[in-house]
Amino acid sequence: MAALLARRCGGAAAVALWRAQRRQRSTFDVAVVGAGIVGLAAARQLVLRHPTLAFAVLEKEQQLAHHQSGHNSGVIHSGIYYTPGSLKAKLCVQGAALCYEYCDRKGIPYKQCGKLIVAVEQDEIPRLKALYERGLQNNVRGLKLIGTKEIQAKEPFCRGLMALDSPYTGIVDYRQVAQSYAEDFQEAGGTILTDFEVTDMEMAKESASGSEDGLQYPVIVRSSKGEEIYCRHIVTCAGLYSDRLSEISGCSPEPRIVPFRGDYLVLKPEKCYMVKGNIYPVPNPRFPFLGFHFTPRMDGSVWLGPNAVLAFKREGYKLFDFSTTDFLDAVMYSGLWRLVLRNLSYGLSEMYRACFLSAQVKELQKFIPEVTVNDVLRGPSGVRAQALDSDGNLVDDFVFDGGTGDIGSRILHVRNAPSPAATSSLAIAEMIADEARQRFEL
Repeated sequence: MAALLARRCGGAAAVALWRAQRRQRSTFDVAVVGAGIVGLAAARQLVLRHPTLAFAVLEKEQQLAHHQSGHNSGVIHSGIYYTPGSLKAKLCVQGAALCYEYCDRKGIPYKQCGKLIVAVEQDEIPRLKALYERGLQNNVRGLKLIGTKEIQAKEPFCRGLMALDSPYTGIVDYRQVAQSYAEDFQEAGGTILTDFEVTDMEMAKESASGSEDGLQYPVIVRSSKGEEIYCRHIVTCAGLYSDRLSEISGCSPEPRIVPFRGDYLVLKPEKCYMVKGNIYPVPNPRFPFLGFHFTPRMDGSVWLGPNAVLAFKREGYKLFDFSTTDFLDAVMYSGLWRLVLRNLSYGLSEMYRACFLSAQVKELQKFIPEVTVNDVLRGPSGVRAQALDSDGNLVDDFVFDGGTGDIGSRILHVRNAPSPAATSSLAIAEMIADEARQRFEL
């Protein structure tokens, strides 16, 4: 934030002003924990709805949108996959429309390049048709089933028996979108405190500060560096740490977060001509993830993947990143073992593909046979905050909850905001703002 102010207001004086304001302003009506795209969208919506109240965003990193929001495929999803009537389906369809509208209004570039979900085997065609019906139930715009010739007209190098054409799917740089949300929030009077890792929450006592802050702003939020802010209410949008923040606040640790790393390949620049839009496989209902797909990016590159393997660190983007705490937290959770045992062959296959480039390319060749090992490079990785219950079931929908008691009743936790949370961020923000107004009587 200091860097942002320096760019907009000029040099060291702006940074000094920011630091002085940070020291002086320590009381807020609502603190939002987490400056990913969902947290920033929620904070923006809250301050726009309640301009007379004081809002803060607390972010443990020095940069915004540093983790899931900055390590995703950049796809603006249309809402095809999700169970009709679910929050995922409703918020994705609404969120996609709001995302395009917002980008148009703010001048943020995007490409509505479309998506083909391609059946390459006969037994995939019934599932593809069922997916088409699901998309229609979810009110996804422009869906149609197309045959081999139409597939090749849209994607000349792609092979398939039948495809579901989703022309409304697009791509965008979500980090840029998140930064724009942050600017909106600050321009409306909001405060962003970076390098503020929340490690403790407790109720204030009247004598704690020698003032009335403990009465008017009864919740103390502390950082790992000993900084404190006082607030009336808290909204957490902490992604990979949502379960731990819930425990800190005295609320339920369930559902638990288990991190899954997704590794991408990238097409070499001279081979990017082979892909025009998003190309996805027909999802297999026996497995929990979508499978390898082709994703064009705003910079002209093409990402391939990702796989899905257990990450040994919640923010571990490299193969050998390891955290003892995160590893033990995952492997000692009974829900993970139940998930592993139900999907053992799938998990082993994913681990094999993670190690051998040729195995990943073999999956890609089902759709574009011309792709070879020589055409790809290892690319970036992301870590998905997968919520998991104690029975080993993936929590597939959005989860919002709070707690009881002095602190619990003053907190709204966004416990699970899985993909397509970036697409849905503005719609999620409206829902969070509605929930906060009702719970906190703003």
